[in-house]
Parts: sequence; C-alpha cells; structure tokens
Amino acid sequence: MNIKKVAVLGSGIMGSRIACHFANIGVEVLLLDIADKEAKNPNAIAQTNLDKAVKSNPAPLYLNSFLSRISVGNFTSDMPKIATCDWVIEVIVEKLDVKQQLYQEVEKYRKQGSIVSSNTSGIPISLMAQGRSADFKANFCGTHFFNPPRYLRLLEIIPTPDTSPKVIDFLMRYGSQFLGKNTVLCKDTPAFIANRVGVFAMMQMLHTATKMGLTVADVDKLTGPIIGRPKSATFRTADVVGLDTLQKVAQGVSENCPNDEAKAVFEIPDFLNLMLKNNWLGDKTQQGFYKKIKTEQGKTEILQLNLTTCEYEAQNKPKFAAFEAVKKIDELPEKIKILFEIQDKAGEFYRQTLIPMFAYCANRIPEISDEIFRLDDALKAGFGYELGAFETWEILGVAACASLMQAQNIEVAEWIKDFLADGNTHFYKVENGKRLCYDPLNKQYKAILGVENIIILDNIRPTSIVWQNKGCAIHDLGDGILNVEFRTKMNSIGAEVLEGLNKGIDLAEKDFRGLVLANDGTNFSAGANIAMIFMLAADQEYDELNLAVKMFQNTMMRLRYSAIPVVSAPKALSLGGACEGSMHADAIVAAAELYMGLVEVGVGLIPGGGGSKEMAMRAADSVQEGDVAFNQLQTYFMQIATAKVATSAHEAMAMGYLRPTDRIVTNQTMLIHSAKQKCAELSEMGYTQPTPRKNIKVLGKAGMAQFMAGIYGMRTGNYVSEYDAKIAQKLAYVMCGGDLSYPHLVSEQYLLDLEREAFLSLCGERKTLERLQSILTTGKPLRN
Repeated sequence: MNIKKVAVLGSGIMGSRIACHFANIGVEVLLLDIADKEAKNPNAIAQTNLDKAVKSNPAPLYLNSFLSRISVGNFTSDMPKIATCDWVIEVIVEKLDVKQQLYQEVEKYRKQGSIVSSNTSGIPISLMAQGRSADFKANFCGTHFFNPPRYLRLLEIIPTPDTSPKVIDFLMRYGSQFLGKNTVLCKDTPAFIANRVGVFAMMQMLHTATKMGLTVADVDKLTGPIIGRPKSATFRTADVVGLDTLQKVAQGVSENCPNDEAKAVFEIPDFLNLMLKNNWLGDKTQQGFYKKIKTEQGKTEILQLNLTTCEYEAQNKPKFAAFEAVKKIDELPEKIKILFEIQDKAGEFYRQTLIPMFAYCANRIPEISDEIFRLDDALKAGFGYELGAFETWEILGVAACASLMQAQNIEVAEWIKDFLADGNTHFYKVENGKRLCYDPLNKQYKAILGVENIIILDNIRPTSIVWQNKGCAIHDLGDGILNVEFRTKMNSIGAEVLEGLNKGIDLAEKDFRGLVLANDGTNFSAGANIAMIFMLAADQEYDELNLAVKMFQNTMMRLRYSAIPVVSAPKALSLGGACEGSMHADAIVAAAELYMGLVEVGVGLIPGGGGSKEMAMRAADSVQEGDVAFNQLQTYFMQIATAKVATSAHEAMAMGYLRPTDRIVTNQTMLIHSAKQKCAELSEMGYTQPTPRKNIKVLGKAGMAQFMAGIYGMRTGNYVSEYDAKIAQKLAYVMCGGDLSYPHLVSEQYLLDLEREAFLSLCGERKTLERLQSILTTGKPLRN
C-alpha cells in the first residue's frame, strides 16, 4: 500500500488538524465538509475551519507553507474526488446514523482497496460498516487520533471482525513510521484503551479531590510534572479537552459497560453537572475549572473554581511537605516512591488515586487488551504520562500495592495473584538488549512488538557502555558506531559532557567508524551549563572562563573535523550549545518536533561555542561568488539577536540550523536507530576528514555600518533596551568579521577568537549577571 492522497471528511477541530498533520508529512489532502448554502462559497465551512486551525496555538503545521498541500471542498459537489484518494478518514459528528449515511456516499465513489476509517471515540466500530460491501468492510477500521494530532503521539487502531489483517499491519507500520505515532492496537470496546483508563484516572481524581477537600490548584500541582505528567495536569487538561467531552466519555463508559466494577467512578460529580448546566465547558467557553479575568489594575489573573461553592476564587499556592522531600531529586522513579510513601496529605492523595488506577488497569486485561504494555503505551502517548500505570506500579512494588488494594477493599485481579504466586516482581524486564513484557494470558515474558527499528539506550545498558563519567556515557551501538549520551540535568553541556565528547571522538577514531550524539531523555539538551558560567563570571574568574569557552569551541571544532563521521540526533529542546554542537556535526538526523535555536541573548550573551561563527559562515556560503551576503547575514543575525527558536525541524531547516541534506524523522523513538544508519552510510561512502575553513567572506566595516543603523533605529523606536542594543552590536561585530576596512576572507579560528572575546566581555557586565541570575533563580528571562 502507498498513501499519496488522503480525504478527511469533516473539518472540525479534529478533522482540520488531522488534515494538517498529513500535510506535515508530505501527503496531499482533500478536506471536505457540508456545503454552506448561505455563503457564496459552498466550501466556506471547510475553509473557515481550516483557517482557524492554522492560526491556532499550538500550531498544527510544521511550516505554514505546507498548507498548500490541503485543498477544501464539500460533500455535495466534491465527493467524487475521493476516487483519487488512498485513505478516507471520517471525522464527523458522533451519531451512528449520520456516519452510516456518509459511508453510503463514500462507497459510491471510493476506489477498490482504498482504506476507510473512522476517528470515532464513542461508537462501536463494527456497527458503522453494516450494510457495506465486502471490500469496504475488509478495508474499514477505527483510527482514533488524539487532539492535537501533531503533538499527541497516540493513534489507536481498532479492527472489526471483517477488517483485513493486512490493512491493520499496514496502518500499524504507517502510523509509526510516517505519522510519527505510537500505534496501539485496541479491541472494539467502549472508549477503547486510552480514554477508558485515562478518563477513569481523571474521574478518580475529581472524586478524591472533593473527598479530601483539595483545591483545583492543589490537584494540578500534585498531578503535574512532579509525578511525570503534563503541566496541564488534571483540571487544566479537562479545560483544554472540554468538560462536555470529558462528561461524554465518562457517561459512555457508565452506560455501555454495565459490568464495570468501578462504574461509580464514572458518575458525574455535582460540581461538574452544574458546570455543564452553566455552559462552563473550559477553554471553548473561556471558563471551566479556571477562568481568566482582568483586575481593576488591568492585570490578567487566573481564578480557580471552588469545588464546594462552585464560585471562582483566587488560586492558592499549594504547599505539601512531600514537595520539599523531593525538591533535589531528579530521577522520577525515586521521586514517585517518596511521594507515594510520605505521610502527609499529598501522600494520601497518591495512595487514594494510584492504587485504584492500578487495580482498574489490571481488571481491563483481557477485556480491552491482551497485552499490558498497550495500556502503558496508550497512557504515555495519549495523556502525556512519562510512566504508564504498570510501569509506575512496578516502581512502587507489585506485592506492596496489591496489599494496599486489599486494605482499600479493592479486589485484586486473579492474574495479579497468579503473577505474584509464581514469584514475579516486575511487569517488564530487559534481556539481550530487548525489553520484554509479562503476558498474563500465557504467564510468560514476551518481546514487545513493533520496536524493531528502535534503539533504547536504557535497554542496552550497562553492557553497551565503553566509558562514562558523571555527566555522560559512551555506548557501543554495534556495527562500529559509538554514541555519546548526555546525562546531566536537562542534559546541559558542562565540563563532564565536553570531556565525554572528546573521549568519544578519541575512541571512535581509534577503534570505531562513527559517532552519534543522542539520548533517551525528553529533550536533547537545554544548552550550556549557565550555572557554571554565572559562577565563574560572578567571581571574576576570567582566565578560567576563557579556558572553559575555548574548550567548548575546540570541542565543537573536533566534532566538525574529526577523522570519523559525527551525526547529531536532536529532539525537542535543543538550545544554545546543543544547537551549536548539532550544527558542527557532519549530519543531523532530527526529530520533527524540534525546538532549536541560539538563545544566548536571553541571558545577556552571544553564542560562544561557534554558533556566531557558524551562521556567519553559512550566510557567506549561501551566495554566489562575488555577491554580498548581507541579506542572508541579516536574517541570521536577527534570529540570534531575538533569540528566535524554531518550532519544528522543518522550520529549523528554513532558519539555516539544519541543512537541506539533513534528515528529519517523524517518530522520535526511531531517532537513534536512524542516526546510527546515517553515520554508517557516511562511513561506507568513504568518509574523508575535512580541513578547517580559511575562506569565509566577511563584510567588515561596511556590514557593521548597516547593522549599527538598524540597531540604532530599533533602540530609538524603543523596540529593544539599551543593553539589548549593546549585545546586538557585539554580535554584529563578530558576524561581520570585526574591524576590517573592507570585505575579506578569514578563517574559522579568526571568527572563533572574535566570538570568544565578545562572549567574555559580556560576562563582565553587571546586566548580563542579572540576566543569568534571573534564569537560574526564577526560570524567566530578564529584559534589563
């Protein structure tokens, strides 16, 4: 099968965004909706909804130019066009009869063998294709995307008894490899997997909050990043999703699962019923559990709903002893253990919510899935959990939590009793670099499916480690390729990481054929260790600081000019020094979700690890010989001076941080494997060690004059502060090649020396120290 063109039927919030994500991966999309009989343009509904989607935040497109891949139409005139489509996705109102009527029209025009699927979350998939042809039924299934489709990685695939296994196998692979999803195979049960267990968890928290007298802010603090959940936590997530949607899923489970042992949990609390009655549905109605207001002073304030009085009030600042106990702990498993066991209100909340959730998930085997890893995958990809239910249960002790279930009068699943009776203690284990999962039906451990093209460093550790220090580890990935893994807080780059990079190059040049820079963390790296920079600058240890910056620059140059190919695999946050490291690699294999940029101006500095040099060189290389590179140089200068961050790998390529030859991978979990492949390709092509550049054309005073005029205009127009202007002048000086009377060819080392000098001079400025301190103490940039 080959997907060249997709039809999306229904242009609402989900349909328009699904269309955008297919456009992201290069597929032509036909977006249809009902004809607007009132407007002159019959496609007005689809067009208006698509326009709203493109303008929404977060952006559904990697680049706005990808919008050209989507064409709009209407069901009345344009349904015959689906004959050119390889996949038809229905995303209309959740009414069975309406869907069946639409499928009748689809069958008139679809081509034989094309896939037809529904994005429904509340109607049995098997009912929808009743009355359709054998070919339609064989190619029909559920494909449940989560909103927003670009960002939430879950795609639930739900076959019917008539669906061809070939179609399911294809969609499982296509969803993973091309759409970048964690594709989870589901049974055709109410709410499928993620909503069944995820909404149970949310409803359990709502009931527990009222029982324990906790506020909205309390619960969101308890159920956010501190336990590896999204910042939106519980109540904020409900506002984003829509309380009507939450109620619909909960009510659907309650009505359609009469034998569910936790049916009472899905009953709607009184405060939620009142909110629904008042149309307080969350973000879509501008108020839900939170409400944004303007004070008399004109400031924005976000109020929280009092769950007892159902009136809005100022948010409290949650304070629990448990938070202090884990303040200095970075490892999530260790943090969860302490939070769960601590004897305060927070610990009690975790015990009252996690234990029922574990029991509920265990009881869903084999009702909604035969494999427990599918439940964990669904929660992680659909609800943003860092750890799934069974993974968390394992951390807290399977037997200990089973005992707590009994103490809370919760029945323990029979297969859990058998699991413990057989002496098992872990749901997951690693053997020979492969992660195995316990199979409750066969009572044995089996390899997890669908991970053939995935390298997870945690799975090959510790046998793969050839060298390590406190800040990083060097792994043997096999086939002659090494990998340097950053292991500091936020994967920041300090002395230990620089030592590891140099050691990795040494080892690779001696006994291997290539080096990859990658890790398993959420982010590639937040950049250089600014705490170290602040400490040295505050103590006026300028000789030490000079050596540190020089070591950083030299390491970047070694990445570029080593005897072996170096491939960087950035993902998510890849800022400052991490961006510089990637740009100096021979190739980049980037995750599509990439937030890359040179952001040093935000802390009162300029890029000091070769970033300023690199962008000046790339600007010079972008023009024909004899031409002036000022326009491109100005573009790169403004990106750095405004600390602009790319919001996707495609945008990073447009901004010059990635080259056209670099590779973009939609599925982040395949990143290390793809980077290893790229590194091997470079080696097999006959990699030749490059030589440092000495022919970079810089503009000198002629370029500086133009930059100074622009900076002066920005300052007099009060667009930048006086200190912003000073930093910009330093940056322009470096990127123009310093105090040269006319355009000149210079070496990389010449530009690096200018860069380091400017960086050190800014470290001696009080306002830079203030900016560094603000980031370190508050996490917020200071514009002084």
